[in-house]
Amino acid sequence: MQFLSYFIWNADPELFAIGSFSLRYYGLLFALGFVISQQILYYMHRKEGKPVKDVDTLTVWMVIGTIVGARLGHVLFYEPEKYLAEPLEIFMIRKGGLASHGAAIGILLVLWIYSRYEVKFKGLKLLRRRINRENQNYLQVLDRIVILVAMTGALIRLGNFVNSEIEGTPTYSDNGVFFARNVTDRLVYQNSPLTDVGFVEGTGDPTEEGYQPLRMIATFRQGYEEDELRTYIRTTFRNNLRNDRYISKYLHEPSDRPMEFQLVQDGGTWNAIVETYAIPRYPSQLYESAGYLVVFIILYLMWNRKKLELPPGRIFGLFLVILFGLRIVFEFIKADQVEFESTLPLNMGQLLSIPLVIAGIIIMIRSYKKT
Repeated sequence: MQFLSYFIWNADPELFAIGSFSLRYYGLLFALGFVISQQILYYMHRKEGKPVKDVDTLTVWMVIGTIVGARLGHVLFYEPEKYLAEPLEIFMIRKGGLASHGAAIGILLVLWIYSRYEVKFKGLKLLRRRINRENQNYLQVLDRIVILVAMTGALIRLGNFVNSEIEGTPTYSDNGVFFARNVTDRLVYQNSPLTDVGFVEGTGDPTEEGYQPLRMIATFRQGYEEDELRTYIRTTFRNNLRNDRYISKYLHEPSDRPMEFQLVQDGGTWNAIVETYAIPRYPSQLYESAGYLVVFIILYLMWNRKKLELPPGRIFGLFLVILFGLRIVFEFIKADQVEFESTLPLNMGQLLSIPLVIAGIIIMIRSYKKT
């Protein structure tokens, strides 16, 4: 990262890889959210005199509800045509595509089942029986779980930042983040002569539009002659920077001047030093992560003060109002996830958040009217 100017974020999303297996920071942070949540839930159950063994059941339900709900939410809310055409892609979670609003619906559903039924498998047969869990009616369970959801959401958004995904809109200033990994991955492909692309802050002045000076260091495979590379840089490489719709979201190559570059050879390897411009964006993932962490602290302190004395639904209602209210605000500086959102008065995240905020207000009012 650069300091006192725009940040250059070029983190590798993989923590390590062994053969075809790889562990990504996003998956680690996602799992860490559930692990920490389980430990906090153990503490809460002990403090309230509830059966600690119920925590394991709750954790299983939460994992199922979160993953299945988040995946189906993305499929239904954002790209239904794509997945209707290729239904098997629904199961390819590794390729990405999780929606927090879908996770919310999934969690609401599985906690309703948990609060009313005991579910067991006997071989392949599913058994269920109605159960009355003391001090664990539906709203009471939701009050505790949403505290942990806020904390897990903070970790997941941090994972999104490491992955350089769900980024913000352009800031056109020097106080944003240039998500370099997205450009690197696009430029370095199987048949490309490039082996790597790195970035440092440029030394020139910003453009009138606010694009920031950027220096790109492109490393080429061995076996190419200097004249071949010069031709490639002036034609194919420059066209990729200017015309690729994905690259142009993060990098600006002016069309009114020749490309400025130098070719330098180091031990048989050619490197091109290219002067171009970055498009810094709001690090909306970090804003959301910090906001969700604050929500977690507020709700936890609220629970810790009164515990079972809290009217059922009080924490849950406040959670819906604050967290999804923040979501509506943050969406104004987040890039659209799919193209059709640009035609909507509000994006999909905001449209899905509004009913949840309204529901939160209603639940909070009812919690003040009833003990």
